[in-house]
Amino acid sequence: MGVAELSGGAALGRRAPTRAVTSPLEATVPSTLRLALAGGGTGGHVLPGRHLVEHGRELGALGDLVWFQTGRAVEDSAMAGFEATVAGLGFERLRLRLEPPRGGAPGLGRLALLTAPAVLAARRALRAHGSEVLLGLGGFTSLPAVLAARSLGLPVALLEINATAGRATRWLTGRAQRVFHAWPGTLPEGGDGQRDLWTGPPLGRAFRRDGDALAVREEMRAELGLDAQTPLLVVLGGSQGALGLNRFVAASTAVFAERGVAVLHQVGPGRLAEGGEPSPTYRPVEFVAQVDRALRAATFVLCRGGASTLAEVGAVRAPAWVVPYPHHADRHQERNARQLGSGVRVVQERELDLEAARELARLCGPAGAERRSEMRAALEGRVPLDGAQRIWSELERMARGEP
Repeated sequence: MGVAELSGGAALGRRAPTRAVTSPLEATVPSTLRLALAGGGTGGHVLPGRHLVEHGRELGALGDLVWFQTGRAVEDSAMAGFEATVAGLGFERLRLRLEPPRGGAPGLGRLALLTAPAVLAARRALRAHGSEVLLGLGGFTSLPAVLAARSLGLPVALLEINATAGRATRWLTGRAQRVFHAWPGTLPEGGDGQRDLWTGPPLGRAFRRDGDALAVREEMRAELGLDAQTPLLVVLGGSQGALGLNRFVAASTAVFAERGVAVLHQVGPGRLAEGGEPSPTYRPVEFVAQVDRALRAATFVLCRGGASTLAEVGAVRAPAWVVPYPHHADRHQERNARQLGSGVRVVQERELDLEAARELARLCGPAGAERRSEMRAALEGRVPLDGAQRIWSELERMARGEP
């Protein structure tokens, strides 16, 4: 996978943009999209873009890709194995470093210093790739990429993956022809339904089909050494893990074991020491590679409120307790969870105690069967399964210049 820094980058030959369809006869000829993506810094910003690219490849409709990212290590983890998806394409990953080294929002001084050279780097890459449309996925990397695209006359779309519009989206909305909303809660009041569209989130292929759910559940449980009757609690702390969840689960392993509840616990990269001691019914892992299989196998889920995690929880209709990250000023993880209605329960981190562990174990067992059924029913239809298709279709229209 080619990775270029802001100051340099792979030397790529200029490619001619795909020709627009101009007649009914030509409309029968498959065309490909030369796509630019901008966004990263968290798994929640990377994974929607990855799912969208995978969808385009399944259609045979992606011809070229350039992806502007931040350079954070979490992006490497979220894109593991991505080389196979883009094999045979013109593909470049370009790091536009606006954020401070430790992450977080850059100050105005840093933006003033670094935005202009980042715009120039993005312009060079967009021209070299013959990009036809740019999609901003969120985060400050979107800023120079959007400015570069608009300066070249390229159409721009934004994806708002959270239930509270992020700062980058708010800043850039006026420069975008489309804003795709993963949740209806961010649609502006009085919108005309032309620029702002509720599409749902782009989901991975495994989440877009449901016919083999029972088989996947049985296979995953067999891999974990569990029979069909053993309740399974799946704990997801996000791409970086969550110290509060890790401490709670590690302190509660005895409660779960006493009540016959098995636990699959994603602790986060380099954080195995924060989990409990492994046992036949407690499996701590740094990263769950196939989240769809884990969620389908789960009796109940305990998770953070990241938008991508909740989109996947909603897609498979997995009843869950959502523990929002407590230090976000806009409380967007809590707002994300509210989009799933009574299909999930919001639990604050300060409420995670021994009594909470006992209640969670009860919900996983036979006594919680009715409540779990109610929660699954409440999740029906909350997350559209065709979000990737909706977004891809709009990007193709934009590239063709259709209103």
